[in-house]
Amino acid sequence: MSPLGAAALAGTTFPINRQLTSNLMGFAKPYSNSLDAVSDRDFILEFLANSSILMMHMSRICEEIINWCSHEFQFVSLSDTFSTGSSIMPQKKNPDMAELIRGKTGRVYGNLFGLLTVMKSLPLAYNKDLQEDKEGMFDTAETITVAIDILAGMLKTMTVHKDHMALSTEKDFSNATELADYLAKKGLPFREAHEVVGKLVLECTKAGYYLQDVPLVRYQEVSDLIEEDIYVALQSKTAVKRRNSLGGTGFEQVIWQIQEAKKDL
Repeated sequence: MSPLGAAALAGTTFPINRQLTSNLMGFAKPYSNSLDAVSDRDFILEFLANSSILMMHMSRICEEIINWCSHEFQFVSLSDTFSTGSSIMPQKKNPDMAELIRGKTGRVYGNLFGLLTVMKSLPLAYNKDLQEDKEGMFDTAETITVAIDILAGMLKTMTVHKDHMALSTEKDFSNATELADYLAKKGLPFREAHEVVGKLVLECTKAGYYLQDVPLVRYQEVSDLIEEDIYVALQSKTAVKRRNSLGGTGFEQVIWQIQEAKKDL
């Protein structure tokens, strides 16, 4: 909204057309109250709040990338352009750009809380305290612009180790729900199925193997509802494919979501 014509606090005595000047400068409309025009900083607070939310989301993405880069995960590798060597460990490749974006998030949060603190007890209308509104705003604008560019480049040049990621889904118990669902579809109440699978997972954990390694004879000892098709149901690709509800993680849904995202972009 355009503040032009509000003057210091009470409006101007000069015969200007505030609606016309607002239109000419590209504002949506002029402020309807002169005191509000002078004392309002909501537009900066909203920018800082939106920036904080944006940085929060980027920080969460960066946290995922940092984990995925680790030796324990090895899901992705970052380009050398967005990494640095360790100062002490020769073998280490640090995802420093992701860490810096994550760290800059606190800076943007600080700018928001700084202005909120300045504003919290100001009387109407203009107070010199309000000169503190600009430094944090411009700093935030620069910070998020650089962070977005870096994140975009980091994602574009990142190598995804698909085979290793796929393998990691075969060596865990994330398919335990599939077994419970399998039993429920065969007519066993889900509560009972949940208990059966929980006990079987404990058995597997103690023995050192996974659900897909359990012999069919043992499965049929657990429940006579289980047949040979259980091994297909326990495959990770089968589990993903089945989650094809709107917004789900099934292959078709992910493709659709990417298409929708491209439309928004």
